[in-house]
Amino acid sequence: MPSPFPGMDPYLEHPDLWPDVHHGLIEALRSYLAPALRPRYRVVVEKRTYRVDPSEMVFIGRPGVGTIRAVQEQAERYAGVGRGRPLTVEVPVPDIVEEGYLEVRDVASGEVVTVLELLSPSNKRPGEGRRLYEHKRLTILGSLTHLVEIDLLRAYEPMLVYGDGRRSHYRILVSRSERRPRADLFTFNVRDLIPTFHLPLRKGDEEPLIDLGRLLHELYDRAGYDLSIDYELEPVPPLEGEDAAWAAQQIAASREDK
Repeated sequence: MPSPFPGMDPYLEHPDLWPDVHHGLIEALRSYLAPALRPRYRVVVEKRTYRVDPSEMVFIGRPGVGTIRAVQEQAERYAGVGRGRPLTVEVPVPDIVEEGYLEVRDVASGEVVTVLELLSPSNKRPGEGRRLYEHKRLTILGSLTHLVEIDLLRAYEPMLVYGDGRRSHYRILVSRSERRPRADLFTFNVRDLIPTFHLPLRKGDEEPLIDLGRLLHELYDRAGYDLSIDYELEPVPPLEGEDAAWAAQQIAASREDK
């Protein structure tokens, strides 16, 4: 069954589902871009790995926090029982988070021409993940490398840009090195189609148009995300007001079309 939503499906933001969506969309972008950029450029999936404190794992779809809290409660309940005999407990162990992103590299020189980032909750949630990402982002923005930053998550504060007073659910930032500090910011909401944009490359080279909405909907169908989503429930995070009413209408209409 296709997604009920014409643009971004807010149910894909669920922390249990997003890691798979992130991985699938990164691979879909590479599969689309790699043939279009041959033979001048190649597209590489890079990964960054870092440790996250257990308290920062709430919204990134990783297990552990519930188990730790349950053991703590059990220890408190039986405090003072069987003194001299140890209780079996669990200690908070930092979790390993691995995130993929794309680099477009010049085949002849090996130089990174463009970095394409698809944000994850760990990039946006206050903590080590956000600090590390913001540091990397600032490094790219101070270099000759172009940056494309895709934010399909409503949770947490968006990444910093100046001169934008609008609030929106989702954003795509296209920062060309030769235009900095100016950049193009595409803002859109859950009711909107996802904007198309051109991938920045070296001056004079033909830049492919990225139809992110099409790629996302094709991924939805290919991965069978409708089998993992219960549209009877609210999305996470929930929609509000008119957006929630509109989403309910979209879901109801999709059921009638079955």
